[in-house]
Amino acid sequence: MTLRPPQDPMILQAIRHSQALQRARALSLSRRGFLGAAGFGATALALAACSTGEKKELTPAKDVSATEKTLIWDNWPAYMDEDDDGNYPTLMGFEDESGITVTYNVAVDDNNSYYAKVKDQLALGQDIGADTVCLTDWMVARLVRNGYVQELDHAKIPNIANLSPSFANPDFDEGRHLSLPWQGGFAGICWNKEKVPAGLKSVDDLWDSALKGRVGVLSEMRDTMGLIMLSQGVDITGEWGDDEYANAMDVFTKQVDDGQIRNIKGNAYLNDLQSEDTFAAICWSGDITSLNAQAGDKWEFAIPDAGGTLWNDTFVVPMGSAHKENAEAVMNYYYEPEVAAELAAWVNYVTPVVGAKEAAVALDPELAENQLIFPDEETLSTVHVFRTLTPQEENDYQAQFQKVLLGS
Repeated sequence: MTLRPPQDPMILQAIRHSQALQRARALSLSRRGFLGAAGFGATALALAACSTGEKKELTPAKDVSATEKTLIWDNWPAYMDEDDDGNYPTLMGFEDESGITVTYNVAVDDNNSYYAKVKDQLALGQDIGADTVCLTDWMVARLVRNGYVQELDHAKIPNIANLSPSFANPDFDEGRHLSLPWQGGFAGICWNKEKVPAGLKSVDDLWDSALKGRVGVLSEMRDTMGLIMLSQGVDITGEWGDDEYANAMDVFTKQVDDGQIRNIKGNAYLNDLQSEDTFAAICWSGDITSLNAQAGDKWEFAIPDAGGTLWNDTFVVPMGSAHKENAEAVMNYYYEPEVAAELAAWVNYVTPVVGAKEAAVALDPELAENQLIFPDEETLSTVHVFRTLTPQEENDYQAQFQKVLLGS
């Protein structure tokens, strides 16, 4: 494929405008922030939909990509490079190069609410209205477990060779035969550098009496509970169970009941930090980059001493999609290092593409050194993926977490 060179005016325009976009994003809900925005109703619906019954084996739709050069792609907000006119430069480049017309829908506002909308069609192997969608890895694990997604043809995605080994073998899809990462990020801790001048090193530091009533945590169970479990010495990627989760719930419940934790929120935690309603929080890495760009570099993000969590949003092709080969083409395009670097300059999340960092050097050397976008092996060794839960665990653990949220 023919790539735009690093000095392409469209790429340079993206870099010039990326700072302004960061400022704008800090005032609105980010991709991760939408996890808590849809309310508890959608979560309850999705949990109720986690059937443990016998699955019906589904048949993939007939692929008509050879004659229909179209693709419908559902994704999260603020997850694609954008110019001043609202166009998507990299996506336009794909359309020009491939001849495939893409309908790009900002349609995913929450994993659970999206699943609730399409679960019936998924269960029947019907078209959900999208040929590919990017959902968070734990939701993708559910789709894989239920047999709702098509097998990818790696021969049609030769750039899968650029997939970082760190993301190549998740427990729900070893070898990435059914899914492919889009973008990712970390959950860690952050603090107001003026209010907490000594900084924080661990989750336990959040429970310091000096911060009572000034701590925020995330409403995403896997990130908040994952960090607490890591602080207790639990390998969240390994063989832990009810006892380990209960121990972490005891800490979480106590800190809420004692008033140490002031707020449990999705992206609204950024408003609390900015208003100084909270001085410290469990947070998402990309959010703090954007907040500092908008509000003056007042906050610091760190991966706790005991480790942080790593999440990915991930491409899948539903069984009912009739354009799998077109979806594979767009995946292949975004795994070109130059394209991945251009995208990273805008979205500020972890790219899974090997070679993107080197390509980013030509765009912005400082960007290429950002560990929150291009983490090296040392950084990656400090973060951990919350293991895939069984359907029963997912129901039970989320219900326990939800009870504290509703009572807070």
